[in-house]
Amino acid sequence: MIIPSRNNFRGFTLIEILVALVVLLVGVMGAAGLMVRTVQQEVESYQRLQSLSLLQDMVDRIGANGVVASCYSYGANGASFGTDVTELKACVSGSAEHNARVAADIQSWHSALLGAAQQDDGGNSVGAMVGARGCIVQLSAIDQTYRVTVAWQGMSETVAAASGNLCGKDKYGSESQRRTVSAIVRVGDLS
Repeated sequence: MIIPSRNNFRGFTLIEILVALVVLLVGVMGAAGLMVRTVQQEVESYQRLQSLSLLQDMVDRIGANGVVASCYSYGANGASFGTDVTELKACVSGSAEHNARVAADIQSWHSALLGAAQQDDGGNSVGAMVGARGCIVQLSAIDQTYRVTVAWQGMSETVAAASGNLCGKDKYGSESQRRTVSAIVRVGDLS
């Protein structure tokens, strides 16, 4: 029986190490990709939670001040708040108390959409979704029905938002990055 010398196996060991490193690298790259996708999904989930909270906030505000609900939507014109909105209109219907409440509600919601609830060390607002916008549209003056919508930019492409809802339309690049949540509010007549 012939026993091979040790010198014949040197190159083979180096190749085994290189192959093992390549296999390990592929596994680490896969894990890194999974971690990135997980973080994206966590951000998407957080943004959806924030938007639902802001949506419910405005629905409650309109319901509590239903006498002048049309002021929240600027009448039949519809109103937008949050990103890219620089002017908030004043309400002129109802009593001074109702108008002041609408103004405070709108300013508070506008600020919340801009992230005022949380600030970084530099005092910058960072507590809202990316590009957050809020829209209130009067669907029927007779029935006192309104649609409240919160729109924001998602972290990745998905199915395009409903075509009937124009809140934030064409503001986030691709429509498949626009996310929206909406609620219909019907103010009851208490008279």
